[in-house]
Amino acid sequence: MKKIIIAIWMSVFVLACTDKPQDVALMDEMPRIFPDYVDVTVPVGIAPLNFNVLDEKGKEVDAVDVVMKGSVGGEMHVNGEYACWNEKDWHELLEKNRGGKLKVVVCAKEQGQWKQYKEFEMHVSSDALEAYGLTYRRIRPGYEVYSKMGIYQRNLSNFEEEAIIENSVVTGMCINCHTVNRTNPDQTTFHVRGMHGATMVKSDGKREWLKAQIDSIKGAMVYPYWHPTGRYCAYSTNKTSQSFHAVKEERIEVFDQSSDVFVYHPESKAILLDSLLMTKSHYETYPVFSYDGKSLYFCSSIAEPIPERYREIRYNICRIDFDAEKGEFGNEVDTVFNACVMGKSATHPRPSYDGRYLMFTMADYGCFPIWHKEADNWLLDLKTGEAKPMDVANSADTDSWHNWDSGSKWFVFTSRRGDGLHTRLYLASVSDDGKVTKPFLLPQQNPLKYDGELFDSYNTPDFISKSVEMDYRSVGREIYSDERIKVGVK
Repeated sequence: MKKIIIAIWMSVFVLACTDKPQDVALMDEMPRIFPDYVDVTVPVGIAPLNFNVLDEKGKEVDAVDVVMKGSVGGEMHVNGEYACWNEKDWHELLEKNRGGKLKVVVCAKEQGQWKQYKEFEMHVSSDALEAYGLTYRRIRPGYEVYSKMGIYQRNLSNFEEEAIIENSVVTGMCINCHTVNRTNPDQTTFHVRGMHGATMVKSDGKREWLKAQIDSIKGAMVYPYWHPTGRYCAYSTNKTSQSFHAVKEERIEVFDQSSDVFVYHPESKAILLDSLLMTKSHYETYPVFSYDGKSLYFCSSIAEPIPERYREIRYNICRIDFDAEKGEFGNEVDTVFNACVMGKSATHPRPSYDGRYLMFTMADYGCFPIWHKEADNWLLDLKTGEAKPMDVANSADTDSWHNWDSGSKWFVFTSRRGDGLHTRLYLASVSDDGKVTKPFLLPQQNPLKYDGELFDSYNTPDFISKSVEMDYRSVGREIYSDERIKVGVK
């Protein structure tokens, strides 16, 4: 009986692997593939862009046969349930065709009939992706309960993902606001909310846990961003609330009832305060240092009464000088981008590391646009002062949180364009003349299966230059110990 079962199984396996196209009907249309990788631009070294082929009803076809040819040379061929590229062959083909194109011909078997669709292209960028991988938080798409969540890292050259820390080691607590210094995880910080709350700051190979609520700032240390020297880290302190809309088109509204900006100096365990960054008349939030560390950008809005006038809250992007040697701020605040005059709100500024651009999110109002369908990412050219939406990368749904690769050519951002509920990660590039490429969804081994089984949203993504080494069990013990550093004022 065993031999018969094995024989039958081997027969099925051989048939599945030799289902080659026959009597092929030529179609005058593009294939329906998931994810949409048609005409995307990809960097050498990225994980294989596997994809599924769908029929007219959006269901996966019975079988596919796909050929990919490089414009410079090289060819790959796959046959099976979906387009699943050999990792080694994929990387070799991209390297050989750096700066060129990949031409893709898709054949799909639908209800016993093979169909060949119109050829499409992928472009291989000449600009390298310098990152090893990404970090991000995964959380269910709602804030009233967050259940299991954590911070994870993903190797961008393959499909390996692992947890850096999950709240299973700190039960009932929320882990958020993580960031590394210019993609280098040797310096990192994140915040833990809950009974054993704290802000973790890792520098010089040592983890330190700061009190969750600092008396001199009347709140926690959130939304961090490192100074390029690593000697400082900027934070804001926010009294945040949320409400839930009654209309289905709008889900959750998150707003600040107060917020201020300050800088932490790890060496002296002290925070640097300035009256220009802690005004009662304005909400200040989302601080980031300029590429050279000589300025601090932040978002500022008139402090309208909340929640009565939450739709009138609109943020501009401002800057103030910063002297890293003296640890002092300048004497005046300048407006870098005035969104209020446009009836809009600009948040989440992120300067490119070469000093050329400032990327930010534009929405109709508020400081937390991740549930705003109208939210789009914009690009401000710091040389010319011109700002414009990144139309090629934006969608009809929420496009928001973003970060730069260390080479300042590639960026990652979150978007709800897939189903309007879950945020997913997309990557795209910016050329020297400001041209933005069509973004592509973060590659997965079997994209349709992965997307259908993952109920988490991605948020706060950032690039990393190497793997993050962190013993989460030790981190959990440190959180539960409640041993905290008392921060002073400098």
